[in-house]
Amino acid sequence: MVFTLAMHELRSMFLSPLAWVVLAVITALNAYFFLLYVDLYLQLQPRLAAAANGPGITDIVVAPLFSTAATVLLLVTPLLTMRLISEERRNQTLSLLMSAPISMSEIILGKFLGVFSFVLIMLAFVALMPLSLLAGGSLDIGLWASGLLGLILLLASFCSIGLYISTLTNQPTVAAIGTFGVLLLLWIINLAGLTGSGGGEVLSYLSLLSHYQPLLRGVFSSTDVFYYLLLTGSCLALSIRRLDADRLQH
Repeated sequence: MVFTLAMHELRSMFLSPLAWVVLAVITALNAYFFLLYVDLYLQLQPRLAAAANGPGITDIVVAPLFSTAATVLLLVTPLLTMRLISEERRNQTLSLLMSAPISMSEIILGKFLGVFSFVLIMLAFVALMPLSLLAGGSLDIGLWASGLLGLILLLASFCSIGLYISTLTNQPTVAAIGTFGVLLLLWIINLAGLTGSGGGEVLSYLSLLSHYQPLLRGVFSSTDVFYYLLLTGSCLALSIRRLDADRLQH
């Protein structure tokens, strides 16, 4: 039932012009930045060839591309998640969904997997761009895989946060603004960690960016992976609890 709901959600997204526009614009933007970074590498290549341990094409093209893609998708994800539950509540179809012989967990997981699948489709285009460099040179596949893993985990947390905020309101616009605010706060909260104080270290640990940057550099840490899994799981659990509360009220 979870996968049935996920496929239904994914199909409904592709029936909306917004999804196609977002897919086209995001792919075009990422392609532009990819070509920009490739051009930068070509300009720096003579100097890099003279350096003994200079950065390679993966450091100059792939890591910045994944970093840019994360920032762009931070802006777009609220538009994709804002309608997941809030629109169901606004159209008064949420009570019908709750009355179906499925659990709240299945509803939330189905909604999450549906929107996350769409995000993964966008991510697939971003991931394939650096692989085209293999036609004319070498690529650090380990660094590429590490950055891609970080981006997948990051986007999973984006979607789960957006889904939870969508359960709190019946206005998709409010859900989008709220999601963007929370994501932006978690993105830049690491700036407070620059103070070096104990509280700053805690804020730095809570930052989405602080756990993403090591993976971009090819530094794999179970702590970073656990952070994203815990954040995603917690938001999904809160979403399930919120729907349970709505069901009891009805």
